Amino acid sequence: MDHVLYSDGNAKRISWLIQTNDSSVDQSREHADIYRDKISNMQSKYVALHIGLFWGIGIFAIRNGDHVKIKLDDKTMFEQMTDGLKIKDEFIQNRVRFIGQLIAQRKLKIEFELISHSDNLANKLLDAKEIKTKNG
Repeated sequence: MDHVLYSDGNAKRISWLIQTNDSSVDQSREHADIYRDKISNMQSKYVALHIGLFWGIGIFAIRNGDHVKIKLDDKTMFEQMTDGLKIKDEFIQNRVRFIGQLIAQRKLKIEFELISHSDNLANKLLDAKEIKTKNG
């Protein structure tokens, strides 16, 4: 099955949206206390991608062997995920490793696409005032 995954994050919140055919599931939530106001916006973007992918697998929206197009709105993040750009941030390095483990364990076929910030559908979810989940 083919999916499109959008994710975003800031110092306080993370969000993601997974599109599959004509349906979508999304979630927006506050960071856990260990992260809230303690990590950068860039680090938060990696947390959102990691948790969004993990969550998509957990609710069986994404299954073993599926194709997932991950749309990223940050050029540095895109280059790290596609070209192995080295970043001297241990927190981000760990998130990249966890994301890679999920991809390998589930034998996902991954494609990355660089998009503009305004085209990131998960960005609009960051403004939510409470935890929201849409399964549709």
